[in-house]
Amino acid sequence: MVEFEQALLAIAAAFVIFAVVALYRVYVGPTIHDRVIAVNVMGTNTVIAIALVSAAFDEPVFLDVALVYALLNFLLSIAFSKFNVEHGGVL
Repeated sequence: MVEFEQALLAIAAAFVIFAVVALYRVYVGPTIHDRVIAVNVMGTNTVIAIALVSAAFDEPVFLDVALVYALLNFLLSIAFSKFNVEHGGVL
């Protein structure tokens, strides 16, 4: 069973690395829309990593944290879209 837990942690580490790579697009992104999508990708990768860590350590409390973080990520996307449309931007 130790190999399975290590595999889950390795996959979670890979998702964290993917989130760090998306940080490059947040910094460089030619348009604001690219930056918003990159932030959403980072949030999604973080949620997946937290869920994998929860499974690896057999701690269901981490799943609650992942769900709350996913909800905040979704609300951030909606709020930015509303703000952008109200100020003349088109998504």
